[in-house]
Amino acid sequence: MITTQLNRKTFLLASALLAGGLGLGLQAAQAADPLYLPNVVELSGPGAVSGTNWRDGIILAVEEINAKGGILGRKIELENLDTQSDAGISRAQMQKVLDKNPYVVLGPVFSGSVLVDMALTSQAEVPEIMGGEAAAITQKGSKYIFRTAFGQQSSIPKLANYFRDGLKAKTVAVVWVNNDFGKGGRDNFIKEMAARDIKVVADISTESGQADFSADVVKVKGANADAIFVYTNEEESARFLKEARKQGIKTPLIGETTLLGQKVIDLAGDAANGVKGHVGLSADAPIPAVQEFAKKFKARFNYVNDHNGIKGYIAVYMIKAVTEKTGKFDSKLFASTLHGMTIKPEQEPGILMEATWDANGDIDRASFLAEIVDNKQKIVEILPKLNK
Repeated sequence: MITTQLNRKTFLLASALLAGGLGLGLQAAQAADPLYLPNVVELSGPGAVSGTNWRDGIILAVEEINAKGGILGRKIELENLDTQSDAGISRAQMQKVLDKNPYVVLGPVFSGSVLVDMALTSQAEVPEIMGGEAAAITQKGSKYIFRTAFGQQSSIPKLANYFRDGLKAKTVAVVWVNNDFGKGGRDNFIKEMAARDIKVVADISTESGQADFSADVVKVKGANADAIFVYTNEEESARFLKEARKQGIKTPLIGETTLLGQKVIDLAGDAANGVKGHVGLSADAPIPAVQEFAKKFKARFNYVNDHNGIKGYIAVYMIKAVTEKTGKFDSKLFASTLHGMTIKPEQEPGILMEATWDANGDIDRASFLAEIVDNKQKIVEILPKLNK
């Protein structure tokens, strides 16, 4: 009888140890599984310039993180999917990756695509870290959408102050691209101009992918404004600047981050010189971490990054910082943790600049006033965080 009881106890103990060993083995296997991070972005079509920079910034960050062992011991498995700069295709690609149960999704950059995609990520309760700047994105109430750059409601007021205080402008002409990005920027800009008693004397809509800006420049010249605000995509911005210089416009040409981006400088050449504006991110920022990133990017991809490259890079480091804080791969916990969180370079060097995310997923950090001089972006002034 005693022998039977001992044998039974021995059997139960061995079974428990075996089960525990299997459990630990399963946990270890799961910890070693790749961390799937899909990137849905514009790799062809009008948004290819922005999307390629964004993608390459992500690739650089993923390579760095994986070389150091990944996030909580899991290497990142990156998948890049092309939206073709089309909102319908973007939605289909987003649904495709959501079917694979990702931890977080990256992209897109075009605001129109983000506005379509975010309904899917919100329903799936999967955080979406994107590059869109339209004000409406973070005003929809999603708990799972996060910016890597200023929304128009944050950047345009800074720029509007420059029109009033720096340029002393009384009248302004507005040239904008007729998509969600352009309409959002145009609406915010006109509102801010009205608040500062600056009259809009020309309101000119252009199309995404537009090649000929001669008629638009004629309209701008006829308006005889004190300053011209240009809010179009990279390739269109370069074409507009070339046509403006061709027609002899001397009026100050002012824009946001896109107008002063490296790709615009490359495409427009000397026509970009003299352009001024507000930039949320710049490879030329007088910040050592940003300058070091720019060197690494150039060495890895053999071209000079624009702000989208920086946005893609920090997006991955956002994921790393939040996950290391929570200590687990929980999508809902990730989203709730990032709301109200401040990430400092001392904690996570890959974030490059201190940044805070509010309850809507909007970002706050320092930004810059810049001017294109000798085909290079020159930072004129550092603007502090809004601290709203």
